[in-house]
Amino acid sequence: MLRYLTSGESHGKSLVTIVEGMPSGLGVGADDIDRDLARRQGGYGRGGRQSIERDKVDITSGVRHGSTLGSPVSLVIRNRDWENWKGVMAVEGGRAGSAGRVTRPRPGHADLPGALKYSCRDMRNILERSSARETAARVAAGALAKRLLDEFGIRVFSWVVEIGGVRFNRDEVADPEVLFGLAEESEVRCPDAAVTGRIKRRIDRLAKAGDSIGGVFEVVVTGVPPGLGSHVQWDRKLDARLAMSVMSIQAIKAVEIGAGFMVGSLPGSKVHDEIFYGEAADTRREGPYWPLGRRFYRRTNNAGGIEGGMSNGEHVVVRAAMKPIPTLYKPLRSVDIVTKEGFEASVERSDVCAVPAASVVAEAVVAFEMARAFLEKFGGDSVREIKRNYKGYLRQLKTF
Repeated sequence: MLRYLTSGESHGKSLVTIVEGMPSGLGVGADDIDRDLARRQGGYGRGGRQSIERDKVDITSGVRHGSTLGSPVSLVIRNRDWENWKGVMAVEGGRAGSAGRVTRPRPGHADLPGALKYSCRDMRNILERSSARETAARVAAGALAKRLLDEFGIRVFSWVVEIGGVRFNRDEVADPEVLFGLAEESEVRCPDAAVTGRIKRRIDRLAKAGDSIGGVFEVVVTGVPPGLGSHVQWDRKLDARLAMSVMSIQAIKAVEIGAGFMVGSLPGSKVHDEIFYGEAADTRREGPYWPLGRRFYRRTNNAGGIEGGMSNGEHVVVRAAMKPIPTLYKPLRSVDIVTKEGFEASVERSDVCAVPAASVVAEAVVAFEMARAFLEKFGGDSVREIKRNYKGYLRQLKTF
């Protein structure tokens, strides 16, 4: 089973990811991971931390001569800011001095519920791990998953749909690869240049006011064969698994698949995707991988590529809403956990908007979940074996 664990604190020595279940024979290098780590650190409205960290991965196990071994892959990302925090975050020694102690919880953060749960009077023990800095470790895991999916013609794209009420309305038939390319050229990862300008002005106004802003992003997976996931148990449904993976990203408050919340206001005749058979309009790839010529297809994709908990052969579409960054330069009121006195919440360092970065993180977690479902269906211990299994399934589909 493909799985991963992350460890590390925001201002600790490093972040560590261990990926288990990656098959042998997958070509991978640090550049494949560093590329996405750099993308995660971009975006208009980011704070001072991004000027300190320049994330690079150190692959310490599981890869030899540029190819996976089938054993666990260990990925280490050093925190350059550790030098400024090694006294406060020392692994050994006595208690942290008053300068590093946190007793004032910030509204919207994990500080207070974490302190109550773990019975700690210094909330730095909570905020260091709950920080979105942890997502760098998940992006590293997702980069490996993308490499695996790419071997089978499956691609993962993302872009920003909306920030602060300024929205990009995409044409549903637009090529995801084209939209992705346009998004990569935008400072806010929006495919529309005019909307990008309006979003930047919105972020600037909020920054001057000491406020923050959230938004919505979209992840689209192309080249997905039908049959990933399953209807037979609740925890095997692909849409449920994707929703959990995206919801687990810090500050995400809503996830939808396909038409999402819109289906609650439309009649069934406008929601369900009619089924056809023949040459689908979006079939551009020939050869051993999906899609293969004549097949069952839909002309609409309100289901977001998933029906009954299983992929149906269309693009998988996941959308999520990120709340505004809760650390504000215009402080909100809170209560000190020691003195029980009220105060205005302080700022350590904060972004105004992190929605573009969150879209990159979402690519990673969606890619990993798709790779996990893919290996469950076509499992094998090597890439060569998985390709053999997959080709057999495609032959079955072609004659169905």
